[in-house]
Amino acid sequence: MEASEFTELIPSLPHELGLDCLTRLPYLSHGVASGVCRRWRQLLLCREFYHHRKQAGHTHQVACLVQALSGGKISDDGPKPGESLSYGLTVFDPVSQVRSRLDPVPEYPNGLPLFCQLAGCEGKLVVMGGWDPVSYDPVCDVFVYEFAMQRWRKGKDMPMKMSFFAVGSYSGRVYVAGGHDENKNALRTGWVYDLRLDEWTELPQLSQERDECEGVVIGDGFWVVSGYGTENQGAFDGSADVYNFGLDQWRRVEGVWEPGRCPRSNVGVGKEGKLVNWSELDPAIRAGSCGIMLGNMVVVTGSEYQGAPHGFYRVEMGLGGSGKLEKMNVGDEFGGFVQSGCCVEI
Repeated sequence: MEASEFTELIPSLPHELGLDCLTRLPYLSHGVASGVCRRWRQLLLCREFYHHRKQAGHTHQVACLVQALSGGKISDDGPKPGESLSYGLTVFDPVSQVRSRLDPVPEYPNGLPLFCQLAGCEGKLVVMGGWDPVSYDPVCDVFVYEFAMQRWRKGKDMPMKMSFFAVGSYSGRVYVAGGHDENKNALRTGWVYDLRLDEWTELPQLSQERDECEGVVIGDGFWVVSGYGTENQGAFDGSADVYNFGLDQWRRVEGVWEPGRCPRSNVGVGKEGKLVNWSELDPAIRAGSCGIMLGNMVVVTGSEYQGAPHGFYRVEMGLGGSGKLEKMNVGDEFGGFVQSGCCVEI
């Protein structure tokens, strides 16, 4: 990015210093700063500026969680007792230790689509798929949250109705694969969503059907871990399909997951680059667990058994890290069950 493209960003300052000042702005200030003038707004929304901030070391990672709202219920005309829990989006910033709730998606003011999937992509949060929280019908919706503007925008719908699919992001694109269709048939299909072009492209097929699989990006590959076929409901497989971004092809890897164990929200990368199951880190999170990697730190949630209080922990996994759970106090407002989550580098 050429600094000269953004001259006179701040009156009486050389353009290099003005650019440096805006580069150092914390992301929570971007919404206010974008209202200063059109030049600042264009800069803050510019893809090149995001990569400039990232290269300069002024981005940082946050965890975005699909979390049950305290006392929240779903209804056309507001919360009513006895209905399903509604879910919102919680952002946890490990630097400031601050937790906040994102504004609801305008199309779903009473709660997110159930079992929707999240992906962080170039400083934005992408929400896709899931079930309508009132009718329980699968949806194709895609929504993108712009942290710089603190607002939602609608993305192009998914090309088909998919549920419980794997998701991962790489280089401005979001990859999805597996899951099942609206008739509960397990899928071998994969798709890639280009965030900038707002377009979907079909990928080559997986080696097998993979319903309730989990996705993770490692290096130059998108791993679709475990899952099961239509005729083998619940028989989670021990293999994975790995999509190579450069070669545009899949390869099958055997023996990377414990057969019979559900991988959803539980697949991570350990110290030696091997897949790990977050629920096996400690007995305190063996039930309903979910892990989100933020560099060398992992935010994990879960409980000791079904029905037990839900706990929130951090774990240092890098060199010198203990690998032990450190409990975090989150308060009642942010203590709800976490269904899934992702990392967004803002």
